[in-house]
Amino acid sequence: MIDQAGLRMDKGYQIACERIQGVNDNMAKSHYHEYFELYYLESGKRYHIADDTLYCLNSGEFILFPPYVMHHSYGDSGVSFKRLVLYFTKEMIAVPGVTDVLDQHAWVYKSDEKNETHALLRALLKEQEFNDNYSEEALYFILNQILILLLRNSTETAKPEKQSRITSIIHYLHENYTYPITLNELAEQFYLSPYYLCREFKKYTNSTIVQYINSLRVGHAQRLFMETDKSVTEISKIVGFSNVTHFNRVYRSVTGLSPSKSRKQAKERSAAMERHGIPGC
Repeated sequence: MIDQAGLRMDKGYQIACERIQGVNDNMAKSHYHEYFELYYLESGKRYHIADDTLYCLNSGEFILFPPYVMHHSYGDSGVSFKRLVLYFTKEMIAVPGVTDVLDQHAWVYKSDEKNETHALLRALLKEQEFNDNYSEEALYFILNQILILLLRNSTETAKPEKQSRITSIIHYLHENYTYPITLNELAEQFYLSPYYLCREFKKYTNSTIVQYINSLRVGHAQRLFMETDKSVTEISKIVGFSNVTHFNRVYRSVTGLSPSKSRKQAKERSAAMERHGIPGC
């Protein structure tokens, strides 16, 4: 299934919304974004892995992923679902305090005012399709209505599912990805054969262990590019690469850009948004 909202964000938009329904539509592998994702499940049941935690999402519940949080979703075989997904950048948030709350970790929660929140999401989707001279500001204000309503009226409801050995391994990777990690050492650490570990990890995350570690390292590097002035070489060492050449190659394979190009684009976006006040779409 093509992520049209993601394609819209790739084109430089600061907000994008999309409704999708399907059956047996499971993500190919864990991934992350440079922006927030608010996922509202209109019907059905879905499982979401956020970093090293597995959640079960039921109809009428939301999950919100901060930037750079590894995640993917899947459902039980034959169970249909319908969802609304909303992507938005930090710069689209009007109140700094809201950013601080949303940026802490992935949330799963159910709004006491879910009908109103759902109506605002539908209004945002309609406004995106309308797209006239006032749509940019309208999207900005509807988004902030949604966020304030959620924080004012919502409580976290979904608890993490029971931790398995694979979720323990994922937690270990999140805690230790800056250090050298080999398959044999990881298998020995958790008393598994390398073959079994690779098979079960792939089944659970739709990603190989090497791909998962590389995505963790690159995601953290992207955040450091946004938040610090450290050099590419310094950041490559911080996130666990032994040499900058390997870092450049992996970074490009994950993001499609070189580290220097990625940093330049981030600074250009930031400067453009400062000039315009309200982020442009």
